[in-house]
Amino acid sequence: MELQADVAIIGGGVGGVSAALAALRAGKRVVMTDPTRWLGGQLTSQLVPSDEHRYIEDDGANASYREFRNALRGYYRSHFPLTDAAKADPHLNPGHAWVSPISVDPRVIVNVIEELLQPYRSADRLVVLMQTEPVAVEVDGERVTSVTVRTTMGEDAGAEHVVAAPYFLDATELGDLLALGGIEHVSGRESQEMTGEPGAWPTADPTDMQGVSWCFAIDHLDGEDHTIDRPADYEYWRDLKPHQLDGRNILSMGNDLDAHGQPVRADGTPGKRWSLSPNLDDDVIDLDHRNMGAWNELWNYRRIAARRQFRPGFYRSDVVVVNWPMNDYVGGPLFGMPDAAHHWDQAKALSRSLLYWLQTDAPRPDGGTGWPGLRLRADVAGTADGFAMYPYIRESRRLQALHTIVEQEVSTTYRGEGGAERYPDSVGVGHYFWIDRHHTTGDGRGKGGLPHPFEIPLRSMIPVRVRNLLPACKNLGTTQITNGCYRLHPVEWNIGEAAGALASYCLDNGTEPHAVVESPGAVSDFQQHLTDRGVQLRWDENKRW
Repeated sequence: MELQADVAIIGGGVGGVSAALAALRAGKRVVMTDPTRWLGGQLTSQLVPSDEHRYIEDDGANASYREFRNALRGYYRSHFPLTDAAKADPHLNPGHAWVSPISVDPRVIVNVIEELLQPYRSADRLVVLMQTEPVAVEVDGERVTSVTVRTTMGEDAGAEHVVAAPYFLDATELGDLLALGGIEHVSGRESQEMTGEPGAWPTADPTDMQGVSWCFAIDHLDGEDHTIDRPADYEYWRDLKPHQLDGRNILSMGNDLDAHGQPVRADGTPGKRWSLSPNLDDDVIDLDHRNMGAWNELWNYRRIAARRQFRPGFYRSDVVVVNWPMNDYVGGPLFGMPDAAHHWDQAKALSRSLLYWLQTDAPRPDGGTGWPGLRLRADVAGTADGFAMYPYIRESRRLQALHTIVEQEVSTTYRGEGGAERYPDSVGVGHYFWIDRHHTTGDGRGKGGLPHPFEIPLRSMIPVRVRNLLPACKNLGTTQITNGCYRLHPVEWNIGEAAGALASYCLDNGTEPHAVVESPGAVSDFQQHLTDRGVQLRWDENKRW
């Protein structure tokens, strides 16, 4: 079956949803696909509460993202029995988590996304194909002509659709259209010669990628035993010491302690140590990650339901998402290798053994081991096995764009107090506490550093060759290093909105992205179009990391 659209969005994650809203609100007909049963990507099917920056409540977000965040808080105020204090809190954080200022149940996010999209479904301007993945991309010269997608699960498993549109947005988590269409891209780590980045490795390796995490949600019911069956491969994971971790067991509470009781790595440099205190009360949350010390509490790290935010007795336990250092899988990449499917399986296997370890062998502060009362919350994940529908992807294929953002343009190490590069063609802003580079599947972890509040240049979203495909996820023109701050939730939202708005702008004005970016007048006109939409293009010149 062939489906026609003005804008075809392959991938329904954070960027895909934002792109769809931008195109739909511009009057366009949209076809969108997603490989899971939930739209929202990182926020929902991957179970990752939003990673945001310290200015987010007042600055550094598009109007549409603020609308989304307000809708999440409004949903809780309308439907949940919050305490009076929580309900009145303008910065309500249902999970009272320190990783995110708005940490919520993924099912609430799914409902809010559906509410945002429902008017366009009703008007027959939006078609969404769930549990559907791209399998082929047809390219004629410098233009994508169609994308064939296949439903992988459910009653329609095996059904295929050919999606045709003037513009295609790659909002897939792994940059799938880039590979299927032979569109110029990179993956893994680049070399210093390729990017000119001081922090890059001397050699490139397209298979050396940041690890993924297969997340899951748990609560804790004291006095009950919810221990899962011992995984057949548990001993392997329990004893594993990946070389990327410098001799530390992956299933551990962090680095060993020195004579002064401080965590240190094997090379003597300061390390990290984690604690776990199920259902701790009266914990003080500091959302400023700059204040993170050497000891971190995991229970309130990515907590998505804090009992004390709700009327007494409503929740039997807090609910937390396990996206912790122990389930960062570094065994191999999820694409680009013949054994990629094996690594999909192994990433989930690590998380399964992590859960069992937490229930049985993990060291407790009282000297005992394990918390058998930890209960896997399959309902939160929306899956039969209790684990997220999709692994948390930190790094995908990256577009070879007209401009590649390098660390010298954003890093405080190289920018000093001058702030990040200001681009004449900015189409959005972003920020995060770190250039966050997790351990990788190859040589470990390169330099990251700290980013100043930064901008998204339009040129980083324009392919070097193909004329009608745009990135709408974490697949724009970054390097492996700068991906570490351009991949977070609000930045991905802004990338998606810029992509959906640009495709619509080109359709309305009879032009194309390359022509826009090559004309200062057209760039200025498009920027005004974005500003009218509520897109933030610049930071206050005084804002710094």
